[in-house]
Amino acid sequence: MEKMKQRMERWALACLFGFVAGLFGFGNQTSETGRLTAGLAAIFQASLAAAEGPEAADKTLSPYFFVKSDQPDLDQLPLKSTAAVVNVAGVIADIKVTQVYKNEGKRPIEAIYVFPASTRAAVYGMKMTIGERVIVARIQKREEARAAYEQAKQQGKSASLLEQQRPNVFQMNVANILPGDEIKTELSFTELLTPTEGVYEFVYPTVVGPRYSNQKAAEAPPSEKWVANPYLHEKQQPTYTFDIALRLAAGMPIQEMTCSSHAVDVRYEDPSRAVVALAPSEKFGGNKDFTLKYRLAGDRIESGLLLYQGEDENFFLLMAQPPKRVSQADIPPRDYIFIVDVSGSMHGFPLEVSKTLLKNLIGGLKPTDSFNVLLFSGGSELMSERSLPATPENIRKAIDLIEHQKGGGGTELLPALQRALALPRSERAARTVIIATDGYVTVETQAFDLIRQHLGDASFFPFGIGSSVNRFLIEGMARAGSGESFVVANPNEGPARAEKFRRYVQSPLLTRIKLDFDGFEAYDVEPVSIPDVFAERPVIVFGKWRGQPKGTISLRGLSGERNYEHTIDVASVQPLASNSALRSLWARSVITRVCDYNFLQPSDKRINEVTHLGLKYSLLTAYTSFVAIDSQARRKDGDVTTVSQPLPLPEGVSDYAVGGGVSGASVAMQGKTMSAAPPPHARPAVPVYDSADRSASRGGPGKLKGPGSGAGRTQPAQKDALTGNEEEKRDDIKGRDESGWKVKIDRLSVAGGLTEVTVRRVIEANMKEILNCLPTGIKAGAREKVTVRWTVDGEGKVVDVKIVAARPSARSTEKCLTERIRGWRFEAPTRTGATATATFLFEFGGK
Repeated sequence: MEKMKQRMERWALACLFGFVAGLFGFGNQTSETGRLTAGLAAIFQASLAAAEGPEAADKTLSPYFFVKSDQPDLDQLPLKSTAAVVNVAGVIADIKVTQVYKNEGKRPIEAIYVFPASTRAAVYGMKMTIGERVIVARIQKREEARAAYEQAKQQGKSASLLEQQRPNVFQMNVANILPGDEIKTELSFTELLTPTEGVYEFVYPTVVGPRYSNQKAAEAPPSEKWVANPYLHEKQQPTYTFDIALRLAAGMPIQEMTCSSHAVDVRYEDPSRAVVALAPSEKFGGNKDFTLKYRLAGDRIESGLLLYQGEDENFFLLMAQPPKRVSQADIPPRDYIFIVDVSGSMHGFPLEVSKTLLKNLIGGLKPTDSFNVLLFSGGSELMSERSLPATPENIRKAIDLIEHQKGGGGTELLPALQRALALPRSERAARTVIIATDGYVTVETQAFDLIRQHLGDASFFPFGIGSSVNRFLIEGMARAGSGESFVVANPNEGPARAEKFRRYVQSPLLTRIKLDFDGFEAYDVEPVSIPDVFAERPVIVFGKWRGQPKGTISLRGLSGERNYEHTIDVASVQPLASNSALRSLWARSVITRVCDYNFLQPSDKRINEVTHLGLKYSLLTAYTSFVAIDSQARRKDGDVTTVSQPLPLPEGVSDYAVGGGVSGASVAMQGKTMSAAPPPHARPAVPVYDSADRSASRGGPGKLKGPGSGAGRTQPAQKDALTGNEEEKRDDIKGRDESGWKVKIDRLSVAGGLTEVTVRRVIEANMKEILNCLPTGIKAGAREKVTVRWTVDGEGKVVDVKIVAARPSARSTEKCLTERIRGWRFEAPTRTGATATATFLFEFGGK
């Protein structure tokens, strides 16, 4: 009935609009009023068609911007606070996260909240508190937990459900929050802290960044629905408060401690114990990962053996420090492939950091090295069809190519990886693939699969760029590709990370690693095989043991040209009850390995194994969930309204990340499909070609300057009174002739294998031809908008041109533009029949 009512309302509104259009001269296309009315009618018809037409079939599984409705009785922001209490003992962290939900409206609601966690987290418990009642959650098979939750929701019982959508993305559902209710959920997890070069790092992810997906919403399985989540606009602070408190018992004197992400207060209880509290100014700091680093006196690290003796099973953890890096005079030549994400979510801070990082990496290559650069968003652009020598000239070209990127479009990671891996390579050069991205994609498992298929061809080193990157993707690609992962959370870290990377790839610390047990009955050891060690951090081995704790454990390998061996006497180590977390950490390690293999070759046997481990060790997995159900039926009648808690955009991420950032992409907003043109303040700098001044900087006439150095900075947007389109004032490079016209690209969209970057460059190179098509003797202040669509064949040649819309362009102008554009050539697209659509805004007598 409600849907029928909405349709009737829209139909009535359409009829009313048509009547008004008739009164104001809808058919008079020569008058400004007629054009205005026609434009409004077209907008309305498009909106109506989107609401009633093939929305379900065309809408992609995409995040959308939160729009608060005008329903005062509905609380659309039920999450009031999230707080974490962290206890670190040695190398094991135990974390309890409390989420507070309160219904300040007048209708019963169900709250849905999507949030992140570490990829290494072993979630072992959850409970729900309603007033004085505490309900401890049970671990169940995923489908059984969901069914129990849905039944409780229908029965009017308060319930909570915790599901894993990715190893680092969880979803909390809380049903039947009555008006005035406050419900708390508390989840517990543990993880292992592994030092790198003597530095320990604890990271608490706070927000899930928007994930790009080209999957149709109607075809998406339930496990993927979380992607279509509401987001606040950039620079809007979270609607809920954030707090974190950490207590560290290092076991050794603490030399220094820093928090690069948030302002904190640190209090030392003694040389080896400290308490860290979030500063009051960070009350709404839940839009960036909390990152705490510390170093122990003398750069010592916790290494050795931990033992736990349980009722049914015993567990151990070995942490063996590898040798120091050896110097090798004769380093073989290397071939570096740099894959750089220039999509919409990278616009601004992440892309600027990527530029700095890549310039440092490429600028530091040796003359014997070779390299190539591949840029990707919705499509991809390759610097060269084969790797180039690292000469000063080639390095300058690469840096110039990267420097001109501004960020825009979707995030098609898989085609970019496939194209990079298909590049020809030299037999004598070892290939290294560097991937710079924020990881806001949904194809993590497919990327792992692709990398594993090419494991013998290259080593993979992902760089996660941004304040809240997708660590599941970044760490998983490194694990699948026998490389190391890096996360650059702020601009200051870029140079240091680049230098560290150069040291890593020159030569591994330890290869051909083997583990031997003599007199110690170990079994179910994880990992099954130990990969080469690049970083100066311990080798981590989990396992179970039987009998008495005795015998020795030896780690052997090759360090440079020398043999390496490290042996531990098991009898010298006492099993401790405080090491009980080893039980969960071991199980989590096995689950990670089995899931990695299941991504490659799905099988019911592996799914059953993960399910069994989750149930036996009470762990959240892809196939097991926690559910807590109150015994009392609290909602007696009426319906419950589902509310998805909107998330803040991670700090430094622009609005351009939501909806793919390209004109024409589908974005759900308040239940409707709308055009997802990027918001004005988040668009890349709009190139302006002015026909009155041919003086230019940075490369001479016709070249366009990007943002920075005072050029290309966005000014407050203004609206075109006729079309409603928001136009931006830009101060970019200008070129002039005698005609008095200036032109800029108002909208640009590409499809079928072309890339926005390459299309924009061809347009900019031919701006003079476009200006020559315009008439002279025009009254100052005249404005023209012309939309042109052209098709490109498999060789990059334009085969068809159509003037889609012109307002009110003369026939001679249309014919001239058609002839000029037919002469353009593009790089060969990945698919024949690729298209580009550009809307040009012409203004006569500009500044």
